[in-house]
Amino acid sequence: MPASIRLALMLLPAVVVLGGLFLGGLVLAIIRTVGIVPFAGRFDPTLEPWTRALQEPDLLLSILVTLWVAAASTLIATALGVGAALLLHRAGGGRLVTLLVQFNLTVPHVVTAVGMAWLLGQSGVLARLAHGAGAIDRPGDFPALVNDPWFVADIVAYVAKEVPFVAVVALAMLAAVGSAPAITARCLGATPLQAFRHVTWPLIRPGILAAATVVFAFVLGTYEVPAVLGPSHPKALPVLAYQMFTSNDIADRPAAIVVSLLMAAVGVVCLVAVRRLMRGISGLEVVR
Repeated sequence: MPASIRLALMLLPAVVVLGGLFLGGLVLAIIRTVGIVPFAGRFDPTLEPWTRALQEPDLLLSILVTLWVAAASTLIATALGVGAALLLHRAGGGRLVTLLVQFNLTVPHVVTAVGMAWLLGQSGVLARLAHGAGAIDRPGDFPALVNDPWFVADIVAYVAKEVPFVAVVALAMLAAVGSAPAITARCLGATPLQAFRHVTWPLIRPGILAAATVVFAFVLGTYEVPAVLGPSHPKALPVLAYQMFTSNDIADRPAAIVVSLLMAAVGVVCLVAVRRLMRGISGLEVVR
């Protein structure tokens, strides 16, 4: 039996179980949004949950701010993660430094969010240090980064969590590529920036784009960080969906599922658009 078929057969049970759970949950969610609840004996279709969700006053604003947080966090985390990986790779990547980079991977996002609230709040550590240094008259004069309409503290928390993840992926890609291509480019007269741009980056880009995709998808759908650090208005889309689902009005629950499905759809559309854009950029580079 070929190795590929044997591997497929070994993975088949896990794929069937996970696929069944995912698709089963997705199908139940979709039919719930059209008013069908098989376990309760309700089979009369209705679009009332969709109407209720789409008439939510803050829906569009929540989508926009969620996309803003996801895009900003992904771009900053990816840039810093790749930069940190390059520095570690050039320095030989000592075990202690690498361990310190990877340490934050085990910290839950909710713990990071609470830590950022304690650090960046107007009564937090930085505010008190600034007051003690005489930079501000009182801690309350510190910029309101927590519960800020621009989600500054949220972005900082996501960046702090996702930079190590991107750095670990980038280090793995750099180790697989090795130093020979960049050294060859340098020997042929390329500057360090040119060697990275034209040699190293094209080789590690697939892995970095995959890591950035994971970061974007996670930030888009996570609840803990915006619930702790985000403002009460506008709400991030996961927070809006959760509040609708836990509303006292039980009719809001199907509408909350609609909001969650919209969030997933927006994420898929964004990811497909980015992949096509990057594929087009790669094609232009090949032509050049």
